[in-house]
Amino acid sequence: MTTRVRKMTEADCAAVAEVRVEGWRSAYRGLLPAAYLAAMDVGEDAEARREHLARAGERVVHLVAERAGKVVGWAAFGPDRSPDAGPGDGELYALYVRPEVVGTGAGRALMDEVVARAVARGCARLSLWVLEGNAPGRRFYAKAGFAPDGAREPWEVGGTEVVELRYARRL
Repeated sequence: MTTRVRKMTEADCAAVAEVRVEGWRSAYRGLLPAAYLAAMDVGEDAEARREHLARAGERVVHLVAERAGKVVGWAAFGPDRSPDAGPGDGELYALYVRPEVVGTGAGRALMDEVVARAVARGCARLSLWVLEGNAPGRRFYAKAGFAPDGAREPWEVGGTEVVELRYARRL
């Protein structure tokens, strides 16, 4: 099935919130507290997506992947927020697809578009943070040319501390 990637609009916020919440619940099951994942609310997340989209302006790029007119994925990237970031470094803030389309190319289509748009913006490097225990995510990013750069950060979520690893790729 053909995946179309386009810029996200405000009309996509509810669908993106579903993708994000479903994506978290699937990708982070067993890594983050079950109660935290269960408490995620699509309506609240949709409002947060609207606020993020309105605040982002042109600085942050939000993209959606569609199949047959249905939003099946979402990605967002912009300037690297790390203290050691160089000028022109970009960061992939998020990339999620609906669990039922994992492994079908929707995530790859989003990643390809993120990389193309980052290059068009003049980014020389793109980084992202991934949970250390997220083996499928780490494999996906490795296949896309990313590798750990040695940076590790603890992250507290729902009363549990997990470790994030930074992956990076030269563009």
